[in-house]
Amino acid sequence: MSDPRRSIPSVDSLLASTEFGPLLQRYPRSRVVEAARGAIGEVRALVERGQTGADVASPSQYARDAERSLAASDVPSLRRVINGTGVVLHTNLGRAPLAAAAVDAMVAAARDYTNLEYDLDAGARGSRYEHCASLLCELTGAEGALAVNNAAGALVLAVNTLARDAGVVVSRGELVEIGGGFRIPEILERSGARLVEVGSTNRTRLRDYEDALSDGSVRAILKVHRSNFRITGFTEEASLAELAGLAARHGVPLVHDLGSGLMIEASEVGLTVEPRPHDSLAAGADLVTFSADKLLGGPQAGILLGRAALIVAMRQNPLCRALRVDKVTLAGLEATLRLYRDPARARAEIPTLRMLAASEPELTERAERLASSLSAEGVRCRVVEAASAVGGGTFPEVELPSRAVEISGPSATELARALRDGDPPVIGRILDDRLVLDLRTVLPGQEVDLVRRVREAVAGTAPS
Repeated sequence: MSDPRRSIPSVDSLLASTEFGPLLQRYPRSRVVEAARGAIGEVRALVERGQTGADVASPSQYARDAERSLAASDVPSLRRVINGTGVVLHTNLGRAPLAAAAVDAMVAAARDYTNLEYDLDAGARGSRYEHCASLLCELTGAEGALAVNNAAGALVLAVNTLARDAGVVVSRGELVEIGGGFRIPEILERSGARLVEVGSTNRTRLRDYEDALSDGSVRAILKVHRSNFRITGFTEEASLAELAGLAARHGVPLVHDLGSGLMIEASEVGLTVEPRPHDSLAAGADLVTFSADKLLGGPQAGILLGRAALIVAMRQNPLCRALRVDKVTLAGLEATLRLYRDPARARAEIPTLRMLAASEPELTERAERLASSLSAEGVRCRVVEAASAVGGGTFPEVELPSRAVEISGPSATELARALRDGDPPVIGRILDDRLVLDLRTVLPGQEVDLVRRVREAVAGTAPS
């Protein structure tokens, strides 16, 4: 009996075959060679396990396998997805989708040369840090402003500039952990400062801070807004205004790590009270840090606002260059900030704010339209009540009443996997072994793709 492995063609014979001709025209020869080797290896492994009855000598089978491999390798690693989870600022899905004005500005900045570090009036070198500073000061009343790569970077730069090799006093109730397992104490340590913990987890009084400042080794007071959790019950904390007075008496700066960066009244988008950057400055904070890609709704960046002298000192810190943002980010951030000159326009055009403010009647109408479209495609589904979340480490106890479409299928887990496997991937939520798609986070214009992807997923998981 002849060994079937002898019938497996060589790479050279496959490349010379008619079936591989189109592949060689579409892809570089080196890639086709690797794909052919991979296809041969798969067939050889199957033959050795006795698991193939196919014609191992047929070039067409190898060409199909090679084409699938080549096509799969061309799929980008970073891809757009449809967010059906109901989590508005979903960190795993890239947080804030951007306003059209921001996208257009970023495309223009990426495509062309820009005056990133060129002063058009003087005809000489300028600074990238000027581009968003005036807008941030206009919107918040700050003396100075600076944008860096993210909020953690902003805090590192602030602490390193203000208290390197010295103490920074923080309440034990504010030693929070942020995304990715990073913790405030670790960030302070890497910033070159010495952490001085005061108070207890649930109660920290003004005199605790005052005691820590008594020996002169503390160079800054840091207050961290607990945006991703709440402490209730037997609690006490010093207010920002009280800390501002204490900081002024001791001649040290007060830094408020605000986190979320909400620029409008929380009630305007249906949320509970949340401190805003200009509130912190008005209360006496010398420096405020927050994210641009959370409730502000812009691209990933960290914002620092505060006293002009402090901002100048941070711009002169060598770390500032390591943490700087590029022209594309600055363009998107500036375009987003411009929208805030008209709060009504910001609520209408910034996706994060628009999603947060979406009403139950609006979401019900959208869910019913989606369910109707899916039913017309033979998909069994129904509109159900849901609870969305703000996400991004903000408003941890807030649930936003929403509407979702529940998809019927043999297995919610299999259906969720099938939705993730297509183009574009759809990310839903499984509740009590039911797959639901929350309409709050499905962006306008995505419904056609969503209907197609659900139809494909249901068909792919249906019993044969």
